[in-house]
Amino acid sequence: MESKGAGPAISAESLPVEALPPTLAPAPRRIVVKEVNWLGDLVMSLPALRAIRSTWPKAHLAVVVKRELTSFFDGASWVDEIIPYTVARGIPGLFDRRRIIAEIRERNFDLGVLFPNSFDSALWLAMAAVPRRAGFIADARGPMLTLKAAPPPDALSGHQVNYWLAMLRATTGIEGHAEDFAIEPAPANRDRMAAWLAPNRKRPDAPLYAIAPAAAFGPAKEWRGFAALIDILAERERAECVLIGASPERSKCEEVAAKSRAGAIVAAGNANVGESIALLSLCDGYIGNDSGGMHLAAALGIPTAAIFGSTNPVRTGPLGPHTRIIYRQLECSPCLARTCRFGHYNCLTQIEPAEVADAMHALRAAKS
Repeated sequence: MESKGAGPAISAESLPVEALPPTLAPAPRRIVVKEVNWLGDLVMSLPALRAIRSTWPKAHLAVVVKRELTSFFDGASWVDEIIPYTVARGIPGLFDRRRIIAEIRERNFDLGVLFPNSFDSALWLAMAAVPRRAGFIADARGPMLTLKAAPPPDALSGHQVNYWLAMLRATTGIEGHAEDFAIEPAPANRDRMAAWLAPNRKRPDAPLYAIAPAAAFGPAKEWRGFAALIDILAERERAECVLIGASPERSKCEEVAAKSRAGAIVAAGNANVGESIALLSLCDGYIGNDSGGMHLAAALGIPTAAIFGSTNPVRTGPLGPHTRIIYRQLECSPCLARTCRFGHYNCLTQIEPAEVADAMHALRAAKS
């Protein structure tokens, strides 16, 4: 199965056996990858996942991922199997873990790759008797890994996308490409969201911008100028805006829509991850905080204006050429805190709505 991403495929079948670590010969036939737990991290881990696919194109590739994130892979036909899971709190969670381990065991994988650094993820693969287990040493899980390394300094200081690529390089010897992050909507999801969007639009011939006003991390990532921005976009371009987010963020989206004079379509809570990808693909641009939606939009290749507050754009900025980071690097930035310890949130309040609108205009002009 071919990888859809950029960069040449590296096939283990074409390499001499001595070019691979001895523990990877013969080449694996059944691979399981424990994926990361946050939407933005899923996008940033895609180059590493595609490197595995490209290196072993004939292998069965399965992904273990949280149930609420499974639809992220709706458009990824190059992944052979998705194994969803949920772990409850307390005693019920013990039974959930037993089920996950049993599911992995019964599939007879011969290579397991761990993207998260958690003890739990390594324990699952070890108890499922996956013979070769690759990952960074972390969380006291070193004895449970057979292909292991400590994170090199450059993996901890540069963009997060390089962290998982460095892990693969250090533990398996395979290479990937940081540019290999593109995603595609599943056609069925795109049709469904187009049908949902059509009756909600007032000006279907006008530009449509997706806006994500909330951020799960906390108020230090949430810019407060979205209502004014909606009005500026409507005045300048007759544009419409659709507000996206998870179900818990719907009230925030409704509040922003109500504060704007132009109003907005509220999609938060109406779409799963796969449907959100499809909805974004129907938009002319995206504007939002440092969040999962930002990474989805950038990976789709639509113009993406990303507003950063407490977090570090060098580490988690959006990937791709059609992106613009709007960021005030004050003396206290980036603090990586959920709330401002000074109470002023100047890194966000100093960003004006007109500046954000100008950034989107420049992005769209550059792409056209």
